[in-house]
Amino acid sequence: MRLYNSLTRKREEFKPIKKGEAGIYACGPTVYDFLQIGNWRTYVLGDLLVRSLKYLGFETKYVMNITDVGHLVSDGDEGEDKLEKGAKREGETAWDVAEKYTKDFKQGMHKMGLLKPDVLAKATGHIKEQIDLVEKLEKKGFAYKTSDGVYFNTTEFEKQGNKYGELSTLDEIKEGARVEINKEKKDKRDFALWKFSPEGEKRDMEWESPWGVGFPGWHIECSAMSMKYLGEQFDLHVGGEDLRSTHHPNEIAQSEGATGKKPFVKYWIHGAFLLVDGGRMGKSLGNAYTLQDLDNKGFSPFDLKYFYLIGHYRKQLNFTWEALEGAKTALERLRKRMADLQGETLKVDGVWEEKFRERLEDDLDMPGALALVWEMVKDKDLSDGEKLGLIEKWDEVLGLGLSKVEMKLEIPEEVVKLVEKRSRLREEGKWNGADSIREEIEKLGYVVEDKGGRTLVRKR
Repeated sequence: MRLYNSLTRKREEFKPIKKGEAGIYACGPTVYDFLQIGNWRTYVLGDLLVRSLKYLGFETKYVMNITDVGHLVSDGDEGEDKLEKGAKREGETAWDVAEKYTKDFKQGMHKMGLLKPDVLAKATGHIKEQIDLVEKLEKKGFAYKTSDGVYFNTTEFEKQGNKYGELSTLDEIKEGARVEINKEKKDKRDFALWKFSPEGEKRDMEWESPWGVGFPGWHIECSAMSMKYLGEQFDLHVGGEDLRSTHHPNEIAQSEGATGKKPFVKYWIHGAFLLVDGGRMGKSLGNAYTLQDLDNKGFSPFDLKYFYLIGHYRKQLNFTWEALEGAKTALERLRKRMADLQGETLKVDGVWEEKFRERLEDDLDMPGALALVWEMVKDKDLSDGEKLGLIEKWDEVLGLGLSKVEMKLEIPEEVVKLVEKRSRLREEGKWNGADSIREEIEKLGYVVEDKGGRTLVRKR
């Protein structure tokens, strides 16, 4: 499998640290508000990477963090705490806000049909590990205290033969672009490991530490949690390209500074930005759309996922409502083609399977994989059973639910949504809830039949 490694800036053959196994860490959400569709593109990338590795025969361990500790709006270690900001906005505590949006994120993952990570690690549950890591850095001379916190010493890091910021797309990791420069820093590139609570102010989220009451810096949680669950060195780190300039270089520095081991991560995988109508996305622009916004306009999370698959993860993708409508139409056409196939699924190896593997192995070429799906379903030399067998196997990677819910043309959207909801409940083992949904479907005049790993729907 060849993947583009942001660290070396070239495609490389994936060679895991331990043969046949792959440790993957993905930077998860900061849970202070609803996620927008740009965020979801990154989480779909992580999901596709894990699914592809599994498909290609690797045993995976997938770890994702939940940033439920408020960190600061800027990379300059100043500004307003995101969780505190959310708490003021909603008139609740930071803990309540974090819980609310963590729950929404988990629901969103399920709606998007994303695999549940093996470990979904909350930053608030790993404060001890973060403090321990800062103490290690302090003992090795890579940390120093100021009046407002404990900072990583980039100059000392470089003095000991390390390179700082290799991963970054910036010529120099800068401080002060959005905030006033902290004059107590020894180097303007230094970043916070631990921040002190402001004097005379009681924060919702703060903890005792060897340096004083406060809270972790933004970057330290990912190093502490990834190393706890994947080891001091692991294979793959996934995130959006916005994290490549500052957050991820800081992860590398503090991790390698603490352990003395290089590299911290062998392969860095970054997904490109999602544009909206050809420009940037932002709440101030009114185009930071959420899954609920899509639902209000009649689009499903799977329509959005299909849209993501149209573009390669390393290329910017331009979201428009017209483009999403096109993705929805294409997915409906594909589902209808699958619904018309008859018979039992048959196992198919050979040229088709090899072509699909080649697309995955070519830096996750999902547009190519999707094109291959269409080529396969139109092939007149394949039987219906062979097509069902291939799509069932390929959907282990695509995650579009193609092998589970087969819809006939006349099935109304209301019934389709109920069937999809029932399938999700069955996957979660919530059988009573699934049975209740079946009864609702029957009241609407339709019958659900589970057969051969597929869910068939027909009129009574």
